[in-house]
Amino acid sequence: TGPGYAAGRAAERGAEAIGIDFAPEMLELARRLHPDVEFREGDVTALDFEDESFDVVLANFLMPHLTDLPAAVREFARLTRPCGRVALTTWDAPKRTRFVGAMIEAVGAAGATMPDELPPGPSIFQYSPDRDFVKLLLGAGLEEPIIEQVAFSHHVDDLDEFWGDVLGGTVRTMTMVTSQPPEMQAEIRRRYDALLDAYRTEDGWDIPCSVKLGSAQKPA
Repeated sequence: TGPGYAAGRAAERGAEAIGIDFAPEMLELARRLHPDVEFREGDVTALDFEDESFDVVLANFLMPHLTDLPAAVREFARLTRPCGRVALTTWDAPKRTRFVGAMIEAVGAAGATMPDELPPGPSIFQYSPDRDFVKLLLGAGLEEPIIEQVAFSHHVDDLDEFWGDVLGGTVRTMTMVTSQPPEMQAEIRRRYDALLDAYRTEDGWDIPCSVKLGSAQKPA
């Protein structure tokens, strides 16, 4: 559930929502932001709920953080009632999600060597192709998958502050950059700024972003 945004919006629309996260710090933040919503600590691949407990199971940007996403989606399908839906979001391709794509391009253009301590895991863009997203949902026993693209511009006032946010987005991104020597980190940052310069405006930066939203139904 992270900060609880999706659970909070669901509750506002009349749902009886329960948010799950394995990080106590995130749960503390979610409870502070959404005091009327129930939040619990849990592992998304082994959730402490009976089969068919929910009408809807959704995960907002959980996908880029898991190494075994198929196991999590199978668990979501287990918890969903017949004719209920599972919905997930992830980032679209790097060319359409520029704040992440530019980071990967900057690291490569700077000639950085990937560190030995880089945590193992798939690309955060692993399921951005529609066919792969569909396969993920069907593989969990779901049916009638729908994949939608949600494109928008993200406005940034302060690129220094935003840089810190991007680094902290995933463990792999932070390790990939901060494990480099200081001069290499500076070169990566210089190239990142140059790539985003195309999106500079009079009052900051308007950076193109795109999200893939995939959903599917539990068979009756």
